Amino acid sequence: MQPIKIYLPLVLMAGAIGLAATTAQAQFGGVTGAVRHLPVKAPGIPNILSGPQPISTNIKDAIWGDPSTDGFTPPGQPRQLTSLPRSPQGGFVLGPGYYIMHAQSYCLHAGTHGPGGGDGYLLGPVKGSAKDAVTSILQNSVAHPEIAQHDIQLLLWAIVARAKFEQLDPKLKAVAAKLLSARQLAGLNRSALSVLTNPQLASITGGMPGPVRTVIEAESRMRGMLTTPGSSYADIERVAVLGGVAPRGPGSLDLPATRWSKHPDGYWVRYKPNGYSNTWVEVWVPPSSKGVGKVYDPGTAIAVPVNTARQRLAQSGRIYTK
Repeated sequence: MQPIKIYLPLVLMAGAIGLAATTAQAQFGGVTGAVRHLPVKAPGIPNILSGPQPISTNIKDAIWGDPSTDGFTPPGQPRQLTSLPRSPQGGFVLGPGYYIMHAQSYCLHAGTHGPGGGDGYLLGPVKGSAKDAVTSILQNSVAHPEIAQHDIQLLLWAIVARAKFEQLDPKLKAVAAKLLSARQLAGLNRSALSVLTNPQLASITGGMPGPVRTVIEAESRMRGMLTTPGSSYADIERVAVLGGVAPRGPGSLDLPATRWSKHPDGYWVRYKPNGYSNTWVEVWVPPSSKGVGKVYDPGTAIAVPVNTARQRLAQSGRIYTK
């Protein structure tokens, strides 16, 4: 079975705020030039169009969708994925068979819509400048069941929004210290941005496509909320997860929700999100496949929506409980 190569218009690569300045200029009619000549003092405006995105995974990276498996259900009753031996990073050592898990998942694309509408999700890698930190949070959280899922989500939103970790709530800083190394925390602080004022946002985002502008505005608001005492999870969630009916994003694919992805290690994975916070994960390992004995590590995977207006979802090896 050959992987499907999926190509996305370059405009989607600006879905988060970290495109290189030259790319942004090409996509948005010289936005970077406009930023350089804003009537606002340059030191007060972070160069949000330069440097890599903290998490950049998008549909272009989901190259393993397998159309030959559309509608396929493996034979027999599924076993719980958690019945398998665990790797030191919290992954699952695969044996032959059909497995299922109701897993905790996390929003990694603020300012977009949550799952819904029967859209499919494909396997993608964790990519971006914060790949190391995000993967560490997802993997290390398995060994810390005492940490609430909401706190893990807040840390991931802080990374995506490039908030200043040194200014987070003391409780969140304590959680971050459990899941990240001192080196990783220092790196996140170095890449943090300031909160933009409304005039700055208007100047920077003027002329940008609507979805890109929405993401930039959402991330700026979240930077402020995450570093302001008294901000509730519900308030931050309302900014990160858009309500209402999701539009069809540019470059979206018409693929069935039943499509599996063939992992490069020789087994198949299918994601069925039930909201951004939890995902039904199915893994199929045929007896004769090279996937037998390999490790499925949820912390290294992202469920990528085929509708680009929806959120990419980080996966974890933690069981979802309400």
